Amino acid sequence: MGYKIEKRLEISTWVITSILLLLFLPRKRLREAIPPFLFKQLMTWLFGLLVVQTGKIKYPFRLFFKNATKSSFTFEYFVYPSLCALFNLYYPVNRNRRIKFLYYFANTSILTVLEFFIEKYTKLITYKKWGWYWSFSSIWVTYYISRVFHNWFFRVPADNKEMNEQTRCK
Repeated sequence: MGYKIEKRLEISTWVITSILLLLFLPRKRLREAIPPFLFKQLMTWLFGLLVVQTGKIKYPFRLFFKNATKSSFTFEYFVYPSLCALFNLYYPVNRNRRIKFLYYFANTSILTVLEFFIEKYTKLITYKKWGWYWSFSSIWVTYYISRVFHNWFFRVPADNKEMNEQTRCK
């Protein structure tokens, strides 16, 4: 009957992420959130499996799909994609580069710090040949790629100065 903390934390993560989506995902922008969500799932599925199968990260406790995959369903398929969808919805399109950089930095740092503490104090994730800096880099890169995908999917101009009202979901 071990893993009480891990079970509570994983269930809490589902509840908190769901509440964040309910509070910060406006119904009228749902169509705009789904493509980045699904695209992030694709990236985390490929990258997550690669990292787990090569032995860089291990997930000793998984609440869901224990026999189907060695990666964490909760984090790879729900939490990161959900946060990525919100990241794209609230991206500071009309702000200067410094603000955009800080937006990336803050979002990536929060996830990395949370993952670091989860790795240090629980059995939800174990770094084998991995470090927090790899998590930071991979989260940043996947956020950037998802942003590029978002702009391509919604045909946002490359200069990213202003989003055309016709391409933005209403």
